[in-house]
Order: sequence, then C-alpha cells, then structure tokens
Amino acid sequence: MNINTFEQLHEICISQNKKIYEIAQENMAKEADITVEEVRAFTNRSLFAMKEAIQTGLTSKELSLSQMCGQDCGKVQKRFRQTPAIFGKTFEKIITYALATSEENIRMGKIVACPTAGSCGILPSTLVAISEDFDYSEKVQIDALITAGEIGRIISNKVALAGAVAGCQAECGTAAAMSAAAICQMRGGTVSQVLNAAALTLKNILGLTCDPVAGLVEVPCVKRNPIMAVLSITAVELALSGVESKIPIDEVIDAMEQTGALMSPTLKESSQAGLATTKTGMEVQKRVFG
Repeated sequence: MNINTFEQLHEICISQNKKIYEIAQENMAKEADITVEEVRAFTNRSLFAMKEAIQTGLTSKELSLSQMCGQDCGKVQKRFRQTPAIFGKTFEKIITYALATSEENIRMGKIVACPTAGSCGILPSTLVAISEDFDYSEKVQIDALITAGEIGRIISNKVALAGAVAGCQAECGTAAAMSAAAICQMRGGTVSQVLNAAALTLKNILGLTCDPVAGLVEVPCVKRNPIMAVLSITAVELALSGVESKIPIDEVIDAMEQTGALMSPTLKESSQAGLATTKTGMEVQKRVFG
C-alpha cells in the first residue's frame, strides 16, 4: 500500500478502523517480505538501543573531542537531586534523558538516529521517560515507536531530513513531530489527534536554522534536544485537549519545504552564519581547529 501523504494515511486508518502503527507495520512487513512479528522485534531492538544509550549517557562524564560538550547531563542531574524541577519528575527525566542520549552521540557512542544523529535525544527521552513513569508495557512502547517511524517516513517523502538541505527544522523539527505522535499514541489519542500533535509541533519549529559552532554537531545541537522534547509534549497536551492545527500537517510540510528552500545556504549546516559566526563561535572554532 503506497502511502505518501498524511491525508492518505488518515483516510486508510479511518476506513479500516486501524491505528497508524497497525497500518505501518503491515506495510513494512509486506515491503520487506517479513512478518509483522519480525517488524515489531526489529523495532524492539531499536527501543532497547535507545534505553541503553540513555543509561550509558546518564553515567558518563567524558567530554567530546572538541571539549565543548559532554557534562551537561551530569550538571542537570546534580541540580535535580538538590532542587526538584518545576514541572515534576517526568519533566526531569525527559531533560536528562535527552541530554544523556545527545551527549552519547557526540562521544561517538551507540545511539539510534531518529531521524538523525543530531536529533537522537528527542524521541527516546519522551518515550522512555513517560513509559517509566506511567508504567506503559513493552507492546505500547513498540506501538508508539512504529507510529513515530511512520510520521518520519512520510515527512521524508517531501523533505530531505538533513540540516544541509532544509535547516534544523528538518532534523530536530521532524524528531519532535515524531515524538509528539508517539506520545499522543501512547496516551490514547485518536488518529486525528496523533496527526494534530505532529502538526502543532512541526509548524512551531518552522525556520529553525542549522548553524553549528565550529561545524560540529554539538553547539547548539545538544541542548536543542531537551528543549524540542519538551515542546513536543506541549503539542501532545494541546492535541489531546481537542486543540487542532488550523493548517493540516501535509500543508505544514509543504511550508517546511518552502522555508528550507528560501533559507540561506549560510544557515544550512555550513557554519557560515548565525551562532557559528558570533564572536564567541569564531573563538571556539579557532581554539578547536587552530
């Protein structure tokens, strides 16, 4: 079944009375000539790798080769042990898990690119933290992860998920949309609510540039992960409350494609503008590369 738009996906889900993950896993099984059970087993291995990256990142204090990043997760954990976060324990976990995963990436550790390495902390942090605190089963977590994957797949049909092509809106933006869809599914959202959560997330990240300091996926990339993760949960709560995106998600993606095309090449992973060329950014580049 060839599904290239969210409108098509929504119509098929409604006509067959199925969830997004049910349609997605059936299509994946058919395309790969494997069983649905094998698709879910593969997804579970990705889920395990996400959890493993979080646990490794929570305890590691190793800096990246540039010496710019690697210890922020520890700083946040230390503060939360002394002073609880304003939004509670789950909020604490989302922030620390996102940092833990993203810092594992800059240490060249094992992570799951979802959809990219630079945005790898967004989806795992929300999925794992909320699963732990609300005691969601492995089955529910796999359902959510497959849902997220389908969101990313359809977005990638229209826009290349690379900062060099469409800015960070295409990387962290898509990751946050995937996170919103996964958590909305996990929290019992309808197909319409899941797609609305993704749309609300994505349209509020439009225009996000990719301007890495010294050309490394560290600043501002690492700290964007926890911030975008929290944004995705805001979208979930809005969608589950019946708040709808006035612009359908397919049209939001069209807008993202247009925004990416209009964005200056200097703001698309070239490190030729933005944060990368601030006074401090240039000093960092000189220190790192001489």
